[in-house]
Amino acid sequence: MQRRALLLGLTALAGCGFELRREPELQFKTLALTGFAPDSLLAAGLKRQIKRTPVQIVDDPSRAQVVLEVLNEHRDRTVVASTSVGQVREWQLRLHFDYLIRTAAGELLLPKVELALTRDMNYTETTALAKEQEAANLYGAMQSDAIAQVMRRLAVIKIQS
Repeated sequence: MQRRALLLGLTALAGCGFELRREPELQFKTLALTGFAPDSLLAAGLKRQIKRTPVQIVDDPSRAQVVLEVLNEHRDRTVVASTSVGQVREWQLRLHFDYLIRTAAGELLLPKVELALTRDMNYTETTALAKEQEAANLYGAMQSDAIAQVMRRLAVIKIQS
């Protein structure tokens, strides 16, 4: 009985078009990443993700079919809530990432994209070390989300041969 219900459920999922998310398929062969800071964690994560595809990352933008040009990348945090004596109770963590996608010749393939990701985090001074680790984890999650969005946008780029 349980087996039949499971089979029926799987058949219904398959019939509705449900499909597990796959890696985006990129339609070009070479990519250059420009404008990133030398120590950018976002650049390192993006390079790792691209290396999982057949696309080759090149250092010289003039030799790339597609150039991902970073215009702005930064992280910050602001106080959202504090006590009457000025102790912080909640932070808002933000990741800003602006970029465009063009050809080596300068033809715009995707106009400026402004990604602004935010996460709220409660805070107490007694657990400051743990909260720093939590902030690092939240920034990591925002970075992964930004990389996934960039990869989906790269997947829609079509280069004419």
